[in-house]
Amino acid sequence: MKWKNVKLIYTREMRDQLRDRRTLFLIAVLPLLLYPLLGMSFFQVAQFLRNTAAKVMVVGGEELTSRPWLPPLLVENNFSPDLFQGNPLERERLQLVGGDETLSGGNVSADRADRKAADSLERSPGDQVDGGRPVAESLAAGADALENSDVQVVIYFPPGFGERLELARKALIERGGDASPTSAELPEPKIYYNSADEKSRVAQLRVERMLWNWRNKVMQMNLRAGNVPVEAARPFELQPQDVAEEQQRNAAVWSKLLPFILFIWALTGAFYPAVDVCAGEKERGTLETLLTSPAQRREIVWGKLLTIMTFSMVTATLNLGIMGITGKFVLAQFKGITSLSGQEAALSMPPWVSVFWLGLALLPVAALFSALCLACAAFARSTKEGQYYLMPLLLAIMPLMVLPMAPGIELNLGNGLIPITGVVLLLRAAIEGQYWEAMRFVLPVVGVTLVCCLLAIRWAEKQFNSESVLFRESERLDLGRWFVHLVRDRTETPNFAQGIFCVGLILVVQFFVNLALSSVAASREQDIFFFAQTLFIGQVVCIAMPAVLLAFLFTSRRKKTLLLDRLPSARLVLATVLLAVLVRPLGLEFAEAVIHVYPPSAEMAVHVGIVNKALGLFPNLWTLLLMLAILPAICEEIAFRGFVLSGLRHVGHKWWAIGLSAIAFGMVHPILQQQIAAAAAGVVLGYLAVQTGSLLLCILFHAIYNGLGLLQYRQLADLGDNISESRWSWVLSESGPLVFQAWVLVVALAGSGALLWWLHCLPYQRTAEEQLQEARDRQFVGA
Repeated sequence: MKWKNVKLIYTREMRDQLRDRRTLFLIAVLPLLLYPLLGMSFFQVAQFLRNTAAKVMVVGGEELTSRPWLPPLLVENNFSPDLFQGNPLERERLQLVGGDETLSGGNVSADRADRKAADSLERSPGDQVDGGRPVAESLAAGADALENSDVQVVIYFPPGFGERLELARKALIERGGDASPTSAELPEPKIYYNSADEKSRVAQLRVERMLWNWRNKVMQMNLRAGNVPVEAARPFELQPQDVAEEQQRNAAVWSKLLPFILFIWALTGAFYPAVDVCAGEKERGTLETLLTSPAQRREIVWGKLLTIMTFSMVTATLNLGIMGITGKFVLAQFKGITSLSGQEAALSMPPWVSVFWLGLALLPVAALFSALCLACAAFARSTKEGQYYLMPLLLAIMPLMVLPMAPGIELNLGNGLIPITGVVLLLRAAIEGQYWEAMRFVLPVVGVTLVCCLLAIRWAEKQFNSESVLFRESERLDLGRWFVHLVRDRTETPNFAQGIFCVGLILVVQFFVNLALSSVAASREQDIFFFAQTLFIGQVVCIAMPAVLLAFLFTSRRKKTLLLDRLPSARLVLATVLLAVLVRPLGLEFAEAVIHVYPPSAEMAVHVGIVNKALGLFPNLWTLLLMLAILPAICEEIAFRGFVLSGLRHVGHKWWAIGLSAIAFGMVHPILQQQIAAAAAGVVLGYLAVQTGSLLLCILFHAIYNGLGLLQYRQLADLGDNISESRWSWVLSESGPLVFQAWVLVVALAGSGALLWWLHCLPYQRTAEEQLQEARDRQFVGA
């Protein structure tokens, strides 16, 4: 690859993009207009928060104003300022409206709806302590006022509330504090609000906190009247102390927002230039000229990739910078505004060191997004079709960016190995100043990100090397004719799309079957027949049957599709048996490592406990091996190493097909840890299927691999801590019956490696796409 050609293509693409007014508008002009407009909207929100008060109606207030010994709740047509704990802004956000003409001795005007609701509530006999009728019958008018947003909260003091409070107080005084009426003897006030109205919900929280303060004051007055120390009812107060400094609190907030915003704009900034440099060139007819130039396809891909990366990084940087400038003025407008907890909402600008960390992480992430967008855009036949691919790509990447914002998600080895998520968590730790914590996981996060970048770039190169992708003709989709074409013009083996469709069909069928069985599974945990039926349905109906039906429907050579057209030789059978025996200890060790990285949850522990109980219900070992070793081996291999792998091999490279089929194989397992371990085993099974061309060997390997695990668990689980005294002490570690000694793992690794190399040296039948790809790879290596 000549970097001089890459530079020429990069310069050409940059010049063409800078001539495009739409690109310049999206990158430079739109942020300059968007964020100031959003800032103006925030100004209006801040003004609304300061000036808008919720309307509160008090019904039955005469029960309180006629008893001067009670702490004042209503003062001068408003609530008492002593109930807001020195926060006058909270009092200003509650506006008292009409409901009683006797409120605090004043005459408060009310509109017609308020008066109707108040009269209805006052006349209601349904809120008596011994009443049995529902409250809704007597509060219809009040509910109408709430639904129409005429008022946000209605506080209702039932008849006799004040009188019974006074009786309780007198009883406490007469008994000298020895006893008091229970709360069940007192009618309780009610707060009515509309949960469908955001303003009503916020007002309800403020009113509830205010009435709680008033209740505490009533309790304190009663205790003093009965010569009871207030400390007797409240011996201590909880005083939470936040040890974090203001800068740390701000960093904790910005560390969640800034990476998400930066990466969203990096993805958006990469997609539209990618569509233009690929699908746009197809429409303009200039792609053919570029492909006939002396530049290689790889050089063209890298020139376009660097162009898209440049626009991605510039878009993210400009948007983040302009948003920061606008946010500096917006945050100043929110000073002095209190939250629902009564604390002042204080948020300052993020620390300047965060700019360095964001810029450092932007380069690899922009490269990853640019390569993905380039590959998707190369597949599009037009600019309009290319824009349709933005939403699926966004839906696939968005959960990885949102996951670090969930509560309890922290930076560890398991989360760091998740693409995009690990980068976001690493940025969080760096922005929050947890540099030592970040340094521990720099290598795995950077390694996973670079691997993803290389795979994405490789995919983009493959798209440009495929003439069928670059020069697809536009066609109208007719489902009827398309289905007739699939059935009538059957190919020998399934294509790539049919292999992916089989995986999706298996997952959908499995989901609905498991959903139907989950309703009766809890009541039949100890039923061995139900457990066997569940295993049979899960394997035969959910996994094997879709693959077999699709093979008969869409292929003309079913035996070739399912790799059943040849019988394996004796030496291959012997090598497969030996390989399964040697790989099993390595698989157990890998599964233990996965559990260490991703500790099992409580739900997983319950699921494993149920499965272990079910294993003990089988009458003999042969039945257990039949249901959990032989049956899954047959059904899963027919689906994933048969139909799915045969279809995926048309992608043009056997390792892509093996990796994708292994991921699909892992996805059908119910538990995350089991999915990862099964995917690793699926790589070995896929390689065995490709190199030998025999599904029977895959079934044999799968059955022995599962059977050895069952035998080891069934025969050795009862040893416990007595492993050193058993006959298996020479191969098993004292850590447990499922852990092998180090020398066993070394022998297994060396032996399985030798067998896999022997398989690698065997000639295997390549597909037409694989032969074409190998010829192109040799051409690139020679150039």
